[in-house]
Amino acid sequence: MSKQVRVRFAPSPTGPLHIGGVRTALFNYLFAKKHNGTFVLRIEDTDQNRYVEGAEQYIIDSLNWCNIPFDEGPNKNEKFGPYRQSERKDLYKQYADQLIKSGHAYYAFDTAEALDAHRKDHEAQGKTFIYNWHNREKLSNSLSLSAEDVQAKLDAGEDYVIRFKSPQDQTLHLKDIIRGDIKIDTNILDDKVLFKADGMPTYHLANIVDDHLMEITHVIRGEEWLPSLALHYQLYDAFGWEAPEFAHLPLILKPTGKGKLSKRDGDKLGFPVFPLEYTSPEGDVSKGYKEDGYFAEAVVNFLAFLGWNPGTEQEIFSLEELIEAFDLSKVNKAGARFDPDKIKWFNHHYIQEQSNDDLAEAFKQNHDSLKDIDVNYISMVVGLIKERATFVNDFWDLSNFFFEAPTEYDEKAFKKAIKDDTKSIMTEVKSIINNIENFEVETLQNDVKGWITSNNIGFGKVMMPLRLALVGALQGPDVFDIMYMIGKNETVKRIDNLIEKIG
Repeated sequence: MSKQVRVRFAPSPTGPLHIGGVRTALFNYLFAKKHNGTFVLRIEDTDQNRYVEGAEQYIIDSLNWCNIPFDEGPNKNEKFGPYRQSERKDLYKQYADQLIKSGHAYYAFDTAEALDAHRKDHEAQGKTFIYNWHNREKLSNSLSLSAEDVQAKLDAGEDYVIRFKSPQDQTLHLKDIIRGDIKIDTNILDDKVLFKADGMPTYHLANIVDDHLMEITHVIRGEEWLPSLALHYQLYDAFGWEAPEFAHLPLILKPTGKGKLSKRDGDKLGFPVFPLEYTSPEGDVSKGYKEDGYFAEAVVNFLAFLGWNPGTEQEIFSLEELIEAFDLSKVNKAGARFDPDKIKWFNHHYIQEQSNDDLAEAFKQNHDSLKDIDVNYISMVVGLIKERATFVNDFWDLSNFFFEAPTEYDEKAFKKAIKDDTKSIMTEVKSIINNIENFEVETLQNDVKGWITSNNIGFGKVMMPLRLALVGALQGPDVFDIMYMIGKNETVKRIDNLIEKIG
């Protein structure tokens, strides 16, 4: 690419960052890094009524946890700062005024009550009220009023907004990297408000001005902004600026049914829709992927495939591999369905990739009952059970018998494993184990299995009750691994417990 690539992620601090926003940030990050470009974070807080304290920090913490940090943004490499739109308030008015002078925008003095009356009148006639070329010269604005009346209203301090003057009878030819060529009839466009009565720009004006001043080369954003593309192209044209290239990402759809993924879907089906746990100002707590035990790598790998396909069979990608493979031309137009089971599949893979020592530390921190246990022992246990785990939180259920003897036995397993001769068989097995001096896995296997074979006993008649004695259920890793880990004395003690239970 001839220009230095610069992309931006521009969320509003109105609450926690939705997983769809994380996907948008990720695609911007991957594109920037693929082309040795810059990933910018800009906080679009022009709507002060919806501003939520702490939301900006939550956004930053989320990006950092996902290992997709921004290169420029609030308090970081502020080459084109400030990066909060509320702190750039003074510069937007001059650009709105510039559009008025060039005839591309106008003052509108219509009150909210007057506009509401127009809407209701149209609805009564079965029509939709649109403020544009077909009625703007009949409404209260600087196109319908004399210059003297306009100046008088301005001097009197009357409330006004500045609207874009959308053209009549034109066809716009727009380009989108993902969606191709788009044609828009300007007669269907309304005259959007660019500058509000409270002295703040709307998203449309601030967005264009900031992207231009920050030298953004590519705007990669969600499909919900596609209807704004026509206005944004027209604003670039009105200012005489070169427009960036646009790419509108597909929606992330519900796991089942129609529509885009929402927090309600996560609440209903039991999965997070936010990267980190979030507590609202009202005290409501929403689940986060981090706190639910997901690895950032799994979340990122999963999100990358929501709408993008590398065109190969490969599914597991490191961040570096994603950067290398990422291409906007391989992003789909159609919505991508969110699959909670698939992200668990990714997490299962990534838990296998972690070192046993790191997982053991995390496991120990999660369980007070392990605080006095040697972490090296815990690490060995993790190595035996992590293949069956999706989360670190699964470890206790998979391994508690390594740390404490079962106090009860699974009822179905007991009925299946215990036969008339089980008590005498277990008594013999206990004797064999007691006589083993070199208490290693291989010796245990050879001596116990050798005894079973030489006495022509079915393996199930021995191994099932033995497992039940050790675990309390018919599950877990190899029986001889368990015996080796818990030691001879504990093994014998547990066999005795089962014999006593049989009676």
